[in-house]
Amino acid sequence: MDDFVKIDIRSLTLTELRELFQKKGLLPYRADQVYNWLWNKGVHKFDMMTNISKESRVLLKSNFEINNIKFDLSQKSLDGTIKNTVRLNDNYIIESVLIPTKKRRTACISSQVGCSLDCNFCATSQMKRMRNLNLDEIYDQVFLMNKQSLNLFNKPLTNIVFMGMGEPLMNYNNVIGAIDKITHPSFLGFSSNRITLSTSGIPKLIEKLADDNVKTELAVSLHSARKRIREYIMPFTKKFPLKTLKNSLIYWQDKTNKIITFEYIVWDKINDLKEDIEALLGFCKGLKTKVNLIEYNSIENNEFRQSDEKVIELYKEELNKLNIIATIRKSRGRDIDAACGQLANKSETFLNLNN
Repeated sequence: MDDFVKIDIRSLTLTELRELFQKKGLLPYRADQVYNWLWNKGVHKFDMMTNISKESRVLLKSNFEINNIKFDLSQKSLDGTIKNTVRLNDNYIIESVLIPTKKRRTACISSQVGCSLDCNFCATSQMKRMRNLNLDEIYDQVFLMNKQSLNLFNKPLTNIVFMGMGEPLMNYNNVIGAIDKITHPSFLGFSSNRITLSTSGIPKLIEKLADDNVKTELAVSLHSARKRIREYIMPFTKKFPLKTLKNSLIYWQDKTNKIITFEYIVWDKINDLKEDIEALLGFCKGLKTKVNLIEYNSIENNEFRQSDEKVIELYKEELNKLNIIATIRKSRGRDIDAACGQLANKSETFLNLNN
C-alpha cells in the first residue's frame, strides 16, 4: 500500500479547500476561517486556529500539512540593510533583503532557488536553478519581512521589489499568484503600484503581463542596447533580440500606460563608449521610461569593473537632454553581500540537506 501523503493546505484555492472540507465532513464555511488563519494571520500550526473546534483541528492535522519558511539568519549592514537567510521546507536556502530608508521600507524578494538565466555579472546566475519557489514561499517572504519591519522600525513595508534570486517571469504563475495574495484586501492588502516586477527581458511573458492585466510596476535589466554587448553581458538574450524586447515593451505600455524603468549598470571597457550611450537613447525612443544607473557590486569577476563616475554622469546628462529621468542609484548592503547581483548564499552551502 502506498504511504499516505498529506496535502499542503496552502497549495489549494479557497474553492478547492471548501470542496475538500465538504468531502471530509466539515462545514464548508470553516474553510474560509482556515484560509484567513493561513493567509491573513500567517499561522503555521492548526492548533493555533482557536475558532476551529478541537475535533476539526484533529481532522485537519491528519489530512493536511502547512509548509512554511524560516529566517535562519539575519545580517545587518553598516547602512542598515538587512539580509535574511531563508530556509525553505525542503531545506533549500534563499535570501531576501529588507532595505530601510527615511521614507521607505522595501522588501527585495526571491522567486527561484538559484536562477534560470546566465548573466555573467551576477552571482546568483552562477548558481544552478534548483527549483521555482511556490506561491506561499514568495508570500511568506513578504509576510515575515513586514513583521520584521514592524519589529525593527515600528512601521510596515512600503514597497516590494522582485529583484532577489531568480528571474520572476520564469516562475510566472507562482509569482502572479503570490502578488494576488499580497494585494488582496483580506490578506496583506498591498497596493500593486508599490510592487515592482524586475525582469531581464522575456518578451512573450512581458506581453502576458499586459494581457493578464497585472497592475505592478515593471523594471527591465537592460545594461546595453547594443546586440553584441548585451549578448556578452547576458548570453541568454541571444534568444530574445532587442527589437523583439522593445516591441513587447511597447505592447505592455500601450495596455498599461505605465512608465518602464530600465536598470542599467555601466562597466569599464564594456558599455562605456559614446555609441553605448547613443544606443540606449535610441532604445528609449517611443517609450515612456526612466533609467536607474546602478553601481556595480563586485562578485570577484575581473571582467566586470565599475566604470568611471564621469561616464555615468555623461549617461545621465544625455538622458536628461531627452527629458528621460535618470538617477544614479547607490548600492545598499554591499558589505554583507546583500546588494544587487550579490545574492549567492555565501552564508551557507547551497544544498538540499535532505539529500
